[in-house]
Amino acid sequence: MALTTDILASYRRPRTVLRRLQGDRREARILVYLMLGCGLIFIAQWPRLAREAHLDEEVPLDALLAGALFAWVFIAPLVFYALGGILSLILRLAGPVDGFALRLGIFWAVLAAAPLFLLYGLAAGFIGPGVQSLVLGLPALAAFISILVAGLRVALEPGSQPA
Repeated sequence: MALTTDILASYRRPRTVLRRLQGDRREARILVYLMLGCGLIFIAQWPRLAREAHLDEEVPLDALLAGALFAWVFIAPLVFYALGGILSLILRLAGPVDGFALRLGIFWAVLAAAPLFLLYGLAAGFIGPGVQSLVLGLPALAAFISILVAGLRVALEPGSQPA
């Protein structure tokens, strides 16, 4: 299936999508998911950063964009890999955990929630900080958390471990 179709299906049936995505067990593929998600979230920051640079001319837009690029494209993937390792250690107390399925769940949650973060970034750029932009940020956070929880449940399923 197309990536966009899988993202839309993740909002309705995340466990079904994650089980299907487990079929091709290549680490490079899920790393691409993570990098695409982090790249889209970086792009989502542009309107908000442009607004901040326009309102406060002390820090130029280039510096704000460079900081966001470093954070989302270089640091965030390492943080998500570390989160996968920590969750793997914690979930081993509940039983055997498929590490690949766990990382897939985390990375897919980042990519699947990225379109909602794009909407939130657009609102934060046009509206600015406040209740209205927060209302658009909550669905993005809720989508990330719900897909992440679905990924954790799939990683704990007995049939998900490779033979």
